[in-house]
Amino acid sequence: MAENAAVEIRDDREHGNLVAYEGGESAGTIAYFVMDPAPGALVAVHTVVRPEHEGKGIAGALVREFYAMAAREGVAVVPLCPYAAKWAERHPDEAPEASAELVHEAKQQLRNHPELF
Repeated sequence: MAENAAVEIRDDREHGNLVAYEGGESAGTIAYFVMDPAPGALVAVHTVVRPEHEGKGIAGALVREFYAMAAREGVAVVPLCPYAAKWAERHPDEAPEASAELVHEAKQQLRNHPELF
């Protein structure tokens, strides 16, 4: 399953979504939030690819861009999303591991603010 180079990925920070577009239509999304205090880590909560776009590497392209975006911003990624966490395990060179303390804090913020998801 090769990652799709034809996918355009855009960050909708205001709504907490990293969105992949294929052929001009939304194909997949990572729902995320930025940990407080800013600039905090980027926390991936959920990755979804529309059924008609599955099997094209869109989820992997989204997670790869999510880590690249965090690197450009100089912040860590906390992959609470199971897909993002598995991707990170398979790509340790692109996905630095977040500290246990940071993961704990991200989970706490999500528990305290369920509207973030």
